[in-house]
Amino acid sequence: MKRFNTVFYNVAAVIVGLVISACLLLFMDVNPIEVCGKTLGKILTDRYNLGEIFVKATPLIFTSLAFAFTYKANLFNIGAQGQFTMGAVAAVSISLALQDIVPTPILLILALLGSFIAGAVIGALIGLAKAKFQANEFLVSMMSTYVISAFVDYLLRTSLQETKAEYLQTDAIAKSAYLPNIISGTRVHLGLILAILVAVGVSVLLNKTSLGFRIRAVGKNRFAAELAGIPSSRIYVISFLIAGGLAGLAGFTEINGVQHMLLREFNSSIGSFGIGIAILANGNPIGCIFASILFGFLNVMGTTMGRLPGLSIPASIIELIEGIVMTCVIASYAVRIYVDNKREKQRIRKAGV
Repeated sequence: MKRFNTVFYNVAAVIVGLVISACLLLFMDVNPIEVCGKTLGKILTDRYNLGEIFVKATPLIFTSLAFAFTYKANLFNIGAQGQFTMGAVAAVSISLALQDIVPTPILLILALLGSFIAGAVIGALIGLAKAKFQANEFLVSMMSTYVISAFVDYLLRTSLQETKAEYLQTDAIAKSAYLPNIISGTRVHLGLILAILVAVGVSVLLNKTSLGFRIRAVGKNRFAAELAGIPSSRIYVISFLIAGGLAGLAGFTEINGVQHMLLREFNSSIGSFGIGIAILANGNPIGCIFASILFGFLNVMGTTMGRLPGLSIPASIIELIEGIVMTCVIASYAVRIYVDNKREKQRIRKAGV
């Protein structure tokens, strides 16, 4: 029953968000039903557009997992954006340094490991601040994003700046460092398979291993967990370390799979969207896959809608649709918690009588 309620609230939130987005088109003198119909037709009949849904979903799977993983320990990782950025820095640095030296498979493995480690280091530092000083992980993780953004800005002006030193970006990596495409005629790359496998692995880790049990136990009640011999401080560090590594992998898939260079303010919303996706999935790693695909679809829908001929729909419609849906999802979460708490109080009162 509880799972049904979660699905009901989330589906209702998405539908409400889409209806509100469609109604906003009326202010542009656009028929939302007609436009949405044309948009869906263009997406479903074009292999490239269909592929873009999975391209957009790939990094979102990782950043949503980064939030969902710490959430299981009752922690809030708001800094997935910074961890993603550090993963991207590691991926582009390793690729540029080794692309003419080592074979492609080894290079991709090294870039993947480097991205995971770069994100994990940032995550571990946040977890350490929580464990040692009882710092608020919400604020520390959020502020770490600004520190990392400034650090990357410095790198793009100095050691990582492209050869001509004209733009705040790196050189493009060689094709030998690209993640191979897995569907012809699209940009869908091997990172999608990696993301799905990682999501499945995270689900197994959380639900089928002793470490996962410890993480969930601390998330339910850290005082009871400590009485049972589970050190919450260690779990804080481990949870953030793994979560940071997951977000770092998103940087790897974007650099080596799609962008092929690092730009200033690169994918600046991917971390915040990951939070909304994780909430939509109720922290379920497998659910993060499908919720990410939904947001990938919304992104492609907005892009396609903005390109329809004869209409002046602004490009910002993409962020508008995604933002409205995310707001509705978060609001539905608050409503669900309120209703569940109210029902629980009523049940306790009846039991007391």
